Amino acid sequence: MVVVFGHWLMAAPFLGAHGLQGNHLLNEVPEIQAVTWVLQVMPVFFFVGGFANAAAWRSARRRAVPYSAWLRGRLRRLVNPVLPLVVVWSVGAAVLIQTGIDPDTLRLASQAALVPVWFLAVYVLVVSLAPLSLLAWERYGWWSFGVPAALAGLVDLVAIGGDVDWFGYINYLLVWCAVHQLGYAWADGRFGGLRQRLAWAGVGFGVTAALVGFGPYPLAMVGLATDQVANSQPPKVTLVALAVFQIGLALALEPRAERFLQRRRPWTATVAISSMIMTVYLWHMTAMVALIGGLLALDGFGLRIPVGSGGWWASRLPWLATLASVTAPFVIWFSRYERPGPDNRPAPPAWRPVLAAVSVCGGLGLLAYAGIADQEGLNGLALSLPFVGALVGGIVGARYWLFRRGTRRPTAGRAR
Repeated sequence: MVVVFGHWLMAAPFLGAHGLQGNHLLNEVPEIQAVTWVLQVMPVFFFVGGFANAAAWRSARRRAVPYSAWLRGRLRRLVNPVLPLVVVWSVGAAVLIQTGIDPDTLRLASQAALVPVWFLAVYVLVVSLAPLSLLAWERYGWWSFGVPAALAGLVDLVAIGGDVDWFGYINYLLVWCAVHQLGYAWADGRFGGLRQRLAWAGVGFGVTAALVGFGPYPLAMVGLATDQVANSQPPKVTLVALAVFQIGLALALEPRAERFLQRRRPWTATVAISSMIMTVYLWHMTAMVALIGGLLALDGFGLRIPVGSGGWWASRLPWLATLASVTAPFVIWFSRYERPGPDNRPAPPAWRPVLAAVSVCGGLGLLAYAGIADQEGLNGLALSLPFVGALVGGIVGARYWLFRRGTRRPTAGRAR
């Protein structure tokens, strides 16, 4: 939810004399860029993912579940929710192209809406490697974190110092795998007590500050178009240091959080939101694009307030409330794909879910990078790869996601 509201708050569209400008609040009000040190929570995503994948794979090992069946199960939970998003954008883009929409406008709108899928593209690969990375943790301990973290720094040295931009994309794997290893440490109780956790937070904060203060890295921990070097696109070693800071701080607060969640209402709310959170995450930017389109149709209502002014800040509460309202129908309809039914099929050959992971990663990565269409029309390769992967990997049946009805799981009698 921090990601969702952060995206909505940082978006600062403005309709001026030269048309709609896709401003970013951190560019317009650079004094608040430091807030991204707590709002850039993707490190926490991958950290918690490490904890969850350790529990899931160790459970599979105890039950002698083969890797192929385990990976297929993990991919079903991750890939199912994203397929309807790609379908809706494909159909919508095809219709808009026929109406003569400017291809650049469509590309920018789809890039903004599909920004969330970059996370899935990377996370699918990290999950696929989880059995190997967990084995590395169990054999080598902290070295399995330190080595990829150090390599991420070397990649930055070559990419930034040697001006070899493409080399930096290796860090999508190195940085997030390193953070994922810390989730294994949490699962095994290796962070110690309160003092040790606060020490982790202090070291992480200090290293992050040093990298920003003395290195080539900017203050903002999210990518900004005005930065020659961006901390997150592709990720830099600064995000590993930021992860150590955020994780140490979060773990220091863990006992209080546990006590809070022992209360029925907070725990019920947490479970309810978590049951649909992937859908909220995937659709919240589409809702924002739809709202901006609607406001443009209303002669730019609400889009002419100067960004960062008192009136603009006063309008943020209704802006966020309206975005939540626009997102709600998407969540109501599409959250059903987030809860796949039981899968009692035999384990597939290992190559099938592995190929699915690579295909899904490639397609989603291309969509996040290039958008859904360009001057030549729809980006057919990027659109087809997730579906090819899902079908070949047995993640979904040919008709599953298109004709799925309701959210109620079958009873034992119906399942038979």
